[in-house]
Amino acid sequence: MGRVAAASSIGTTIEFYDFFIYGTAAALVFPTVFFPEANGTAGTLASFATFAVAFFARPVGAILFGHFGDVIGRKRTLVWTLLIMGLATVGIGLLPGYETGAFGMFDGGIGIWAPTILVALRFLQGFAVGGEWAGATLLTSEYAPAGKRGLYAMFPQLGPAFAFFLSSLTFLVASLTVGTASDAFLSYGWRIPFILSMALVLVGLWVRLAVAETPVFQQAQAQRAQAPKQAVNRLPFLDAMKFQWKEIVIAGGALASLFSLFYMGTAFLTSFATNPDQMGLSRNFVLTSGMIAAVFFGLSTAASAIYSDRFGRRRVIMVSVIVAVPWSLLLFPILSVGGELAFLIGLIGTLLIFGIAYGPAGALLPEMFQARYRYTGAGMGYNLAGIFGGAIPPLIAVPLIAGPGAIWVGIMLAVLSSVSVLCTYLITETKDADVSAVHPVPVQAHGDEAPELQPA
Repeated sequence: MGRVAAASSIGTTIEFYDFFIYGTAAALVFPTVFFPEANGTAGTLASFATFAVAFFARPVGAILFGHFGDVIGRKRTLVWTLLIMGLATVGIGLLPGYETGAFGMFDGGIGIWAPTILVALRFLQGFAVGGEWAGATLLTSEYAPAGKRGLYAMFPQLGPAFAFFLSSLTFLVASLTVGTASDAFLSYGWRIPFILSMALVLVGLWVRLAVAETPVFQQAQAQRAQAPKQAVNRLPFLDAMKFQWKEIVIAGGALASLFSLFYMGTAFLTSFATNPDQMGLSRNFVLTSGMIAAVFFGLSTAASAIYSDRFGRRRVIMVSVIVAVPWSLLLFPILSVGGELAFLIGLIGTLLIFGIAYGPAGALLPEMFQARYRYTGAGMGYNLAGIFGGAIPPLIAVPLIAGPGAIWVGIMLAVLSSVSVLCTYLITETKDADVSAVHPVPVQAHGDEAPELQPA
């Protein structure tokens, strides 16, 4: 279990580190490097549009990697997600800008090809993360003993907290070394965190290759080997959509608040705080605040995951989404006070509330789906929430800030959290669910519908 916990935690840390440094760079330097001809608001909006591309790629990754994860195994699929993420991230670090080169190459930039290639590489990042999360949580939840799935599913959930800390730290080091406003930072300083991620990827691959396939998947494989050829198991995506589409939709709605708080807190607030027309705080302070908030985020994630084994996943998540409604309305009035303390309180509060819901989610989603399409179902529910809460709010927030005012961003977040309250209410408690593959594989006769199975 120690090796499994390490493999899942290290893997998600690396994957989300790669994902987060893009968000930090999108807030700090991408408007200048890749969209220099746009004005301030348009450049920021274009930058966050490339950030959002990954969220629309995530369901695609969830379907494809979910298929292979349910057919050839969790471990082998997770190795591929890590490799794709690493190569895409290093590619961004080496990509010349619109008018600037990279490490002495293409001194005049590559024009429109720069943002075009950036979008393609960002798509690959989202594609890989789409298959990462479900596999990492399955790795722990399918190994964990009964009554401790929340505890062990905590380890992959800690990955984003570690990753946010590391991404803020590496950008802070690069900033302190070459200066935030210098040509060196815009030329190569921001690229260092992207290129260094390859070393982390190699460590993650070494750890993951040392872990055996989960016993639940081995059990499911044995069932498939004994089942008739006409057994409905060839396309896990179709089975998941046919038998448990309601669970996918409800999971996506329940976790939408979680995503909106996190990506607004990590990516959008970084841009909001450093924008001289908004809070005008220094980049170094904002990055340091991110490291501090990451600690609170990690602690709330761990505590809520452990408590979910005792009180239930649904109840703990409900606490988060209910508290998120008034907090969303208070967030921008707090930030409007101005100053470093107001930003720190806003960021810590946002990530702390997010962590309360994020901890139990690692056990909840695997428990909601049948073993034979669990990778696909859990990944689709999680990444559907990513579109609702992670991709759309930052895009809407930029014109809202420039137009009617920041308070409308808080209203938007409160509405999303209210939807999550309703969807969480509709979830059936899963902490005592059987996640083994003991359920028989349904057989589909010619022209007949396969019998519908209930959640494990």
